[in-house]
Amino acid sequence: MTRALRADAQRNRERILDVAAAVVAEEGTQASLRDIARRAEVGMGTLYRHFATREELLEALLGGRFDRLADRAEVLRDARPPGEALAAWLREFASGVAVYRGLAASLVATLEDDTTSLHASCARMRAAGADLLRRAQESGDVRPDVDGTDLFALFSGVASIADTAPSLAARRDHLLELVMDGLAARR
Repeated sequence: MTRALRADAQRNRERILDVAAAVVAEEGTQASLRDIARRAEVGMGTLYRHFATREELLEALLGGRFDRLADRAEVLRDARPPGEALAAWLREFASGVAVYRGLAASLVATLEDDTTSLHASCARMRAAGADLLRRAQESGDVRPDVDGTDLFALFSGVASIADTAPSLAARRDHLLELVMDGLAARR
């Protein structure tokens, strides 16, 4: 059973998360924890009391986002035809990955390491996307030789294009459409 945080400790935690969101958006998932603590105006000890590791901080920052994407897949699955549901979800996934520099690489590492605290949220999100993919394949909208790994590699790569080639960031949506066209079943 976890104890409720004192009011000042709760404020510190929320300030750390707010600052971490901004710093990670600016500098990427490997941003300096020291910089986060300094900008949040807390000591390193305070940061580590709330988040013992970088992964715990990323889990607090990103876990909810991944859970919401998994939930969103269920809503889209019930509200739209399979191909449309997958396309809409993939756009939302790509937009989320693009928010934080370095997130695509962190996602890949998280999926391969089931000991991280972020793994469960990431795996749930990936399973939800794979379910949408399977349904789109069954309906004939998506080619049958695509698997979940292909899907996440392609969309993570395009979503993170600004990390490696900032001049292409404005073309991200166009590139996502090209990938969707490549996924379409040949008729």
